[in-house]
This record gives sequence, C-alpha cells and structure tokens, in this order.
Amino acid sequence: MLADMSARVINGTEELKSLVGEHLGYSPYVEIDQDRVNLFADATGDHQWIHVDVEKATAGPFGGPIAHGYLTLSLGPYLYPQVVQITGFSMGVNYGAEKIRFPSPVPVGAKLRLGVQLLDVTEIAGGVQTLMEFTFECEGASKPSCVAQIIFRQYE
Repeated sequence: MLADMSARVINGTEELKSLVGEHLGYSPYVEIDQDRVNLFADATGDHQWIHVDVEKATAGPFGGPIAHGYLTLSLGPYLYPQVVQITGFSMGVNYGAEKIRFPSPVPVGAKLRLGVQLLDVTEIAGGVQTLMEFTFECEGASKPSCVAQIIFRQYE
C-alpha cells in the first residue's frame, strides 16, 4: 500500500536520529468488521468461538466477538505507511519485534488506529536499525488494544 498523503515523511539517518523519543503520529481509524475477523480465522486456522461464533460470543465474557490479537498486530504493515514514510534509503525490512502485549480486546465493529513512537535508532552495517513502538487503540477505549516494539532495518 502506498503511504497516505498525510503520512509524515522522514528523510535519512540524521533526521531519524533527531526524532528519537518523539511520537510520530496516528493513522486514520479502520473499522474491524466480522468479515475481516473471519478471513483472519480462515488464514490462520484459529476459529476460537470468541472470534467467529457471534451468537455464542454475545453471551461470552466480552459481550460479543473480538478480533484476534495477532489480527490487530498484523494491521501494522497496513496502518504504519499511513503514519510514516521513511525516505533516503534503498530499502527497508521488518526485522522483528521485541515486547508485544494485548492489554484490551478489539470488539468487532470497533474503529482501530495506530500510533507510532520512535524509540531508538542504531547504526548497522549498510544502514540503520530503528525501534518503533506501535500502539493500537480502539476509538473511545481507556486502554490500548496492542502495544508492540517493532524493529525495522533501513539500508542505504
């Protein structure tokens, strides 16, 4: 997906380093509907009733179906380019993740967005490694749904 025209553009190593510790912005909200949850269940084989059985989930602990935690996390590659676009490198890769937590559920029908904070920039052979904190939030919720430290590598 191409970056949204409102995405913050960060150019090169020096600008990245100057932004360590800063919150870089938020994505637009995306609605999490039952079709998306069902498709994720089919893709992963995780058909637990709290996600896909609407009737049973309505009587369950969350009052309705909820998105898989890993569905929430998997929206990072879709939402991140709508927050930040990093230029001045020939390529970038997702290198992994550090701490990942799911403090509160994402109810089906909720609107979810991503906030991004740049935690660290480290020079590596041929480029830099960045550590970003991704915070996924449901509109109106008191706690985030997912907080993850994501590692990217940008190569010159």
